[in-house]
Amino acid sequence: MQNTEVFKPAIDAVAGNLPLTALAGISPLLTFFLCLMGLKMKAHTSAAVSLVVALLVAIFGFRMPTDLALLSMSEGIVFGLFPIVFIIWMAVWIYDLTVRARRFEDLRQIFAALGRGDKRVQALLIAFSFGGLLEALAGFGAPVAIVTAMLLAIGLKPIKAVITTLVANTAPVAFGAMAIPVTTASILSERPLHDVASTTGLLMAILAAVVPFVLCFVLDGMRGFRQIWPVALVLGLTFSGGQFVASNYLTYELTNVVASLLSLTVGIVFLKMWGPKTPDEQQSEVSATPLTKVGAALALFPYLLVVVVFGVAKLWRLGVDLPAALAATDIKIPWPGLHGHLATNGTLFNFNWLSGPGTLLLLCGVVTTIVYSRADTSFKVSDGPRELIDGLGRMKFSFLTIALVMGLAYVMNFSGQTTAIGAVLATTGSIFPAISPVLGWVGTAVTGSATSSNALFASMQASTATQIGVDPTLLVSANAAGAVTGKMLSPQTVAIAAAAANMDHGEAEIMKAIIGFSLGLLAFMCAVVFTLA
Repeated sequence: MQNTEVFKPAIDAVAGNLPLTALAGISPLLTFFLCLMGLKMKAHTSAAVSLVVALLVAIFGFRMPTDLALLSMSEGIVFGLFPIVFIIWMAVWIYDLTVRARRFEDLRQIFAALGRGDKRVQALLIAFSFGGLLEALAGFGAPVAIVTAMLLAIGLKPIKAVITTLVANTAPVAFGAMAIPVTTASILSERPLHDVASTTGLLMAILAAVVPFVLCFVLDGMRGFRQIWPVALVLGLTFSGGQFVASNYLTYELTNVVASLLSLTVGIVFLKMWGPKTPDEQQSEVSATPLTKVGAALALFPYLLVVVVFGVAKLWRLGVDLPAALAATDIKIPWPGLHGHLATNGTLFNFNWLSGPGTLLLLCGVVTTIVYSRADTSFKVSDGPRELIDGLGRMKFSFLTIALVMGLAYVMNFSGQTTAIGAVLATTGSIFPAISPVLGWVGTAVTGSATSSNALFASMQASTATQIGVDPTLLVSANAAGAVTGKMLSPQTVAIAAAAANMDHGEAEIMKAIIGFSLGLLAFMCAVVFTLA
């Protein structure tokens, strides 16, 4: 018989002890990493085992009714399939269309020209500046999938393409998807929106100035730093300055749009005056066939179309408020058997069938298919659906992993496991500002979403700050700063990147390669926040 009580998680559910409860709460994540990296299990198997552990901890440790635990899992799995898997599927499809239409080499030649024939410089432009623009408009995994595919197109090896994408993606995440994470943090912490946006903008500007230099090492070690630091400096400072100015003095929703366009524009102009010393193995891999204007336009068309479509869908308010009109089509579904039985609003499933990034990417894919079929007789309209189906078959296990991991995240969140982890960190008193970003890091590592991390911990950050005499707005923003460094290590993001790079069962390799960067950037943000506090 279904439980009719409202379940309220307790942070001391295990033996009335907070540390033990937090230890129980983090056990599903530890299980995932042990299975994946220690026991070398496949990603979907590791996710399934971890999900079972999360259910057992929820039911027996946190005393969550069995039916509510299973229903929490079901909502998470469905959310993993739609919109997340749908978004990734569509994003990878767009890239596959460029390959099928033989625009792969044209794309390489374009970025070879922009990056002065240096793959490292091209990767900085694509992953950091252009990727920031995609994150500003889309978010929810789409930028990771698209940028990874584009880096493969310029000749980077899969693992390097993935690491570059994930590290670069830290800079724009806090203001991703039209700054939804910042808006969420402000609402749930009850802090003024302008204050949260401006303080987060300051922290992100500091991080954004550092990230391109980290990317130099990712791409080519110390030699990369010595040879391409000038362009890293230009891209970092312009992106950083754009973030700070937009978040403090312009419309905060457009923070990443301003930062990315400024970074791209100034970076391209700078590269017309300066060029790096490029080793042979870092030179662009391009064909000898001259690139025509038509070829260049067709190669760039899908990606420029994505920017235009998302820009119009998210920003157009002239005559008609298009974002509001699209959002009005969203269907709010109270999750059957779960809604009303948990002390959270997360049980209201938003079926954004028209306004969601996946649908907009589907539209871009359809238009790209039509345009390519008209421009090239060797590419047929039927090739579009064929590539779509092939992509689904190729990435089915990655998609299964994503769905299972989202089920894991929902069980951990709704049962109180994530909250217990946060509560034990908040007991550190006066040194809390130094580890405040760790809460955001944990939230995103579990959920794969900076928005979800802010939803989980923004209120706790504000209340703890008040208790210890620190500016609440700073610690709410610190949560967002930590959240962006945790995204690259989250199982969901890693699965998305592995799928985009076609690295079958490569999740463990990615996690081993990325963990140092994630923890290093987290430590840096902890030091920054503690200094400001």
